[in-house]
Amino acid sequence: MERRAVLVKDANPLCQATIQIDPTFAYYVDRSEASVAAELEQAGYRSVRYFVTDETKINGRLVRALRERGMEVWAMALGNGAYGTGHLPPAWRSWQMELLKPVNDGYVRLSPFSAGYTAWKKSALAQVVREHPFTGLEIAEAYFPEWNGLGTGVYGDVGPLAQAAFRQFSGGAMPEFRLRTSPLYYKKDRARYLLWIDLRVRAVNDFLHEVINGQGGVRDANPRIRIATWSLAVDAGRDPVGDVREAQGIDAVAMIRRVRPDAHVLQTHWPDWMRARLPADYIRRYRPFAEPIGLAFPSLPLGVQTDIGSLRGMRRSRAWLKRFGTEAQAQGYRFWTAYEHSIGLPMYAEPPLPLSAARLGDARRVRLTFSKRIDPASAAGGAFRICTTNGGFGGELAPIHVEAVDGQLVELWSDGFPPEAFELEVIGVRDTPDRWLLRDQPANTTPDGTRVSIPAFPD
Repeated sequence: MERRAVLVKDANPLCQATIQIDPTFAYYVDRSEASVAAELEQAGYRSVRYFVTDETKINGRLVRALRERGMEVWAMALGNGAYGTGHLPPAWRSWQMELLKPVNDGYVRLSPFSAGYTAWKKSALAQVVREHPFTGLEIAEAYFPEWNGLGTGVYGDVGPLAQAAFRQFSGGAMPEFRLRTSPLYYKKDRARYLLWIDLRVRAVNDFLHEVINGQGGVRDANPRIRIATWSLAVDAGRDPVGDVREAQGIDAVAMIRRVRPDAHVLQTHWPDWMRARLPADYIRRYRPFAEPIGLAFPSLPLGVQTDIGSLRGMRRSRAWLKRFGTEAQAQGYRFWTAYEHSIGLPMYAEPPLPLSAARLGDARRVRLTFSKRIDPASAAGGAFRICTTNGGFGGELAPIHVEAVDGQLVELWSDGFPPEAFELEVIGVRDTPDRWLLRDQPANTTPDGTRVSIPAFPD
């Protein structure tokens, strides 16, 4: 009888929705950390994955603000490089991967063959979990470039670090990738090339193991921290699992066995997430990646990641993301996550709406909570009117003052606010195109007739 894996399902049949955030994005700066935490909570998330682009610049206030709301906060670091070098020691140049074809795309690729890079990464992430109250840490993209790298030349590491590692591993010279007439050319010397693939898998997994489990590593620094590993999944070819292993050194089962994580995440690869018309149920085609993990580690929580707006043409709608979450649950995943809260289609297409209101210890003060960050200038100068019980407007002799705008939170003050419950009309409040990833988009405005109920002031 054929043996098929069934992905483990939580006792709670719901698949947990988590979200990735990059706090360096303009959407999150120049506002309080409490407002960011409140926005994520009101969006329905109880678990946040904090994208660490610089291990030396963690917004600890944001981590604490999220934790104070009872939310899980995972630090998500990159494994194979950095978007900047200002936080790296001078030796970083000797840690770099050498590619078949040099690229200048703003990303510095660092090699897992480098003992110096491994030691630095281990120390940096140990410091992160020692200083900040993260509930978990995960290292994404600890792989070699690239999916089609042998065709494009974006393939590595093939430099001195890799050459020395292969000689130590096999006793011989590493395969040749440039000179087709060489007897060592990778398509001619198949046995040598297979050893090369095995070495790259081992290098990725040894790097992760040392950073997480090595002396002075993440688990030493914080024994209570939970760990997640990440690997890639893609809907391409007849043997996508083998192709990812060959192209990028990723073997999820071997990775999990080596690192012993508390959870694992299948990351959607760029050939999939870049598709403008990617169906929301595309992860059905990820079963070749998920099933071996489920068979080898039936109790390990498995999650799946998607991208909702890194490019203009593939921004996902709220309905798309809901269908994706439904499919993740149907496929047996324990959780899903998406990159990134502020870049999906709703940010560009939906107006800011007042979701709730609260009194602030004084009948004359009210706080409104909007669905997204709003433009402070649009909230000033007559953006709010008191509605009377007969449908008209009151409070003309007692203006409404905007005391503060903090992200999606607006604090109002007026002598005209009655102590009993009433409604407030919201007029012409706009969102913040200057804070979006794509900044050439028009602002959205609250629709005409938008109202929010203000509760009675307690006696």
